[in-house]
Amino acid sequence: MKNIKPEQFRVESEISLTNTPTFLDIETSEKKKEKLLQKTREKLSKLQDKLYAHNRYGVLICLQGMDTAGKDSLIREVFKEFNARGVVVHSFKTPNSTELEHDYLWRHYLALPEKGKFAVFNRTHYENVLVTRVHPEYILNENIPGIESVDDITTSFWENRFESINAFEKHIASNGIIILKFYLHLSKEEQRQRLLRRLETEKHNWKFSPGDLKERALWEQYQTCYEEAINKTSKPHAPWYIVPADNKETARYIVAKTILEELQKYSEIKEPELEDKVKEHIHIFKQQLEAEQ
Repeated sequence: MKNIKPEQFRVESEISLTNTPTFLDIETSEKKKEKLLQKTREKLSKLQDKLYAHNRYGVLICLQGMDTAGKDSLIREVFKEFNARGVVVHSFKTPNSTELEHDYLWRHYLALPEKGKFAVFNRTHYENVLVTRVHPEYILNENIPGIESVDDITTSFWENRFESINAFEKHIASNGIIILKFYLHLSKEEQRQRLLRRLETEKHNWKFSPGDLKERALWEQYQTCYEEAINKTSKPHAPWYIVPADNKETARYIVAKTILEELQKYSEIKEPELEDKVKEHIHIFKQQLEAEQ
């Protein structure tokens, strides 16, 4: 079996999605992948307990990818061993009327993890330089001063958004949020097969929307926007990882192993020790409890 290391997938220099593989053969069976994932998420669960007790860091996991890339099932399988009190999943859809009355990062600030907890963003603040870039007419709903029509949305508008996102991430990282961003890199052919399965399998029909095909027709535009967003915002304090996603089991294991190994670098994350005065009297507290029998 191939050894997987986070640095294989971390974006540290300019990348081309066209030249980045969507499939990785790690040379093992599907059953072995499931066992590896099980062991990894058990370790993650124990690390989560330490993070919660330590209460100094929060962890933000960002997941992006084209439709059918496997974000929902990845969240289910990677985080299933977590204590429910320590992880919250946020799925960001079209902004509602209240959210549109604020700047585009406002709702993401509200969803940031508390110290000691994980937050998983299923689609993220990057939708504001992805979907809105492919469909710039959506920007008009934000009522931004000086933006009266799509013609007012210039290249500098998007550059400002990238700067704002980088500033947002730098700010939260400097205040104890560990940021790990994953792009599930799916091939267009694999997406076609997955959409067909949604149509052919009755219990999965509900997942299909005609809008999926409309967005699929814009595949190349999305790839261009993803590539630029990743290249402009992968930073040491907020790295992007491009995960080959044509095989869901492999993608889940890569993400889980990356989260585990990156968090293990924070050696200071551990359970706090009891105060010396409490330690000195542990035997007394024990006697008091035993005396109640």
